[in-house]
Amino acid sequence: MFAVRDMKLSDKEQVLSMVEEFYQSDAVDHAISKEIRERSFEAAAGTSPMIRGIVLVEEEQIVGYAYLTPFYTCEAGGVNLMIEELFLKDVCRGKGYGTKFFQWMFREYPDVVRFRLEVTAANEGAAALYKKLGFEYLDYRQMVLDRL
Repeated sequence: MFAVRDMKLSDKEQVLSMVEEFYQSDAVDHAISKEIRERSFEAAAGTSPMIRGIVLVEEEQIVGYAYLTPFYTCEAGGVNLMIEELFLKDVCRGKGYGTKFFQWMFREYPDVVRFRLEVTAANEGAAALYKKLGFEYLDYRQMVLDRL
């Protein structure tokens, strides 16, 4: 049975193993340091109001995770929920769990006016799911200034 629950600090080993796999996949453009991966987990599984960690569970085994970050967006005039990371283990892909996760998220956040995520061109399977769920591409070029 598939379920979604909040991440716990005790999930650290399992989640960070998946985070490492995520950052070695075609879902991302570049790797990040172990320090940043651990800091992000601690914030998501802890008490930070800026990020919420979610685990996807099948038969009491963690099979995926997501990091969700809310913020206000002037462009849409309300709260945006950024799906920072979403990962499912290979053995669980194609079972409809991605769709179930999004259905859960849409119910969990009824007041969000925009859901946003990033997808690389190489991650065609994920992009197909997102399009099927109604996501559209924004034609923005992103710029960053890191102060790590």
